[in-house]
Amino acid sequence: MLRPFVAYLRVYEPLSAFGDPPPAALLSAVEAAKLTRASVGEREQKMWLKSQVAAPVRLLPAELADGRAAPSTETDVLVLDPSEVPGSAEAELGSEPLVCPLELRARSAAALVSFLSDAHPALKASVLISGGVSDDAVRSRTTAALGDLRTAAMHVLSTTWTVPLPWFALVDPEQRRLVLGSGQYDPARELSWRVAMPDARERALEAQMLVEGTFGEDAGPARILAETAHWLDNFHPASAVELDYGGIVQLIADPILESDSSAEEVHRMVDALRTGSPEDLAELFEDLRGYWAELAARERFN
Repeated sequence: MLRPFVAYLRVYEPLSAFGDPPPAALLSAVEAAKLTRASVGEREQKMWLKSQVAAPVRLLPAELADGRAAPSTETDVLVLDPSEVPGSAEAELGSEPLVCPLELRARSAAALVSFLSDAHPALKASVLISGGVSDDAVRSRTTAALGDLRTAAMHVLSTTWTVPLPWFALVDPEQRRLVLGSGQYDPARELSWRVAMPDARERALEAQMLVEGTFGEDAGPARILAETAHWLDNFHPASAVELDYGGIVQLIADPILESDSSAEEVHRMVDALRTGSPEDLAELFEDLRGYWAELAARERFN
């Protein structure tokens, strides 16, 4: 089965950040660590399909028929060892397991609210009728799902068919993790970066200030960097951040994936801003925009 063409920005928090002591179900899930970065896309896909074939159909994945959260909301987690996260000497992550809850129910609730807020009234009405729910019911259920979050922010941001270029500013280009596997559809195929939270925050804030100083606060990259920096502030300082191409690696042939230099080019842009050489940005930006636009254009044929 193809993985969803989704890229992720994830935060893994220390286990102790989830309670003292953490819930028993979470402790068991962390110890088992059954879910992997390679299988997470398939897991999310299966949970969504399961919600649609259930009787009655569930409004949200990982939800029971009565609207309560399913037990999997506590146990669907990714786990990292702090030793797997590179960082500067000042970025101490400790020795606890690092945990990233999928929070699929809450993420789906947020996406549904956004869709219904932006959708044309006729499309919105069609969705509500086909789902057999009212606008008030959707509002109540999504509010409940979002209210179950432990923090004010979800641990996972995701985008389809592309990676927002400002996200690359958070990582060290030299710390990329590349696994080609046996082909484009190998579940082990990966292109990702991991970074200690203090380093990610520092890079995000510096890039934000440089972009705002050159192009103003209303520039698209400045807004994304500001939103990302604010998002990172919701989590424990000894957390880790992961930028993962996820299922997008299925769209990219081996030679192109091996030579992908998106992170390097974004950091070259930041360097150009830092040295006061914004004239060097145009060519770098055009090359990157062309690369990612070609991938994103495939969405129109699907």
